Amino acid sequence: MSLEGKWFFELITPDLVMMYRVKSYIYSGKTPYQSVEILETDSLGRSLVLDGKTQSATFDEHIYHEALVHPAMLVHPNPRSVFIGGGGEGATLREALAHPTVERVTMVDLDARVVELARLHLPTHSRGAFDDPKTKLVHEDARGFLEQTQESYDVMILDLVDPLEEGTAYTLYTREFYQAALGRLNPGGVLVTQSGPGSPLNHKECFTAIVHTLSGLAAKVLPYSAYIASFVTPWTFTMAVADGDVRVPTEPAEVDEIIRERFGRRLRFYDGETHRHMFSLPSYLREGIASETRVVTDENPVFMV
Repeated sequence: MSLEGKWFFELITPDLVMMYRVKSYIYSGKTPYQSVEILETDSLGRSLVLDGKTQSATFDEHIYHEALVHPAMLVHPNPRSVFIGGGGEGATLREALAHPTVERVTMVDLDARVVELARLHLPTHSRGAFDDPKTKLVHEDARGFLEQTQESYDVMILDLVDPLEEGTAYTLYTREFYQAALGRLNPGGVLVTQSGPGSPLNHKECFTAIVHTLSGLAAKVLPYSAYIASFVTPWTFTMAVADGDVRVPTEPAEVDEIIRERFGRRLRFYDGETHRHMFSLPSYLREGIASETRVVTDENPVFMV
């Protein structure tokens, strides 16, 4: 096997590196908030990399975005208003708008330049979602927006960059932020956040602490996981329901029926059997959650490598 050519290296843990061959650099530069690279590769297609971390790739972005968006959206029987925190590529927006009951989606992403670059170089991610009349795009801090807005939402989807110590988003994974976010939900509302890596090597970086923190705020907290090949690891998500009377579908047949009613078609990744698999966590994740004592706060944030 030849190692000739250009290679991209990404730190997964302090002792583990992912690398893949780069056909070409579509873009490489910096915004006021972060470094940005858009790479063309044989293995993953076109990839978006922020601060050295792969955010999505055309090869499997549908897995990440369907896993993030649809379980929470299907919990709500009639989602009309949706908030997206982050989501610069526009794929989370695309999946939220696919639900026919949705009347408005407010997407708040701090970095306008990333959105601009995604529209230009990753058009298959958004597929016109930015130009949908239901979309309201705001470029400011998601926390400040939620603390000041008078709007409320049926579903809140937090597609945020990882909580890096030198990054812009670690204050969006704290108890104080989650309190503000849950406070902007309508009755029966649902929140979901991406929660970081979930392998035996790194699931305690932030996942178990996020679950434990949300468990002190919401009536129901449902962690789940899906394998994302471009991340080289299982990836985790955490759903929170403020109202304990809200029913969460669990049986594959029921999930499949809701999908048929909503979309009239199969999704590429997510269906009833996939739902059961994602929410059936392996023992090391269950044990990690059960033993977790950290509550993430503004004074004691959590950081990924």
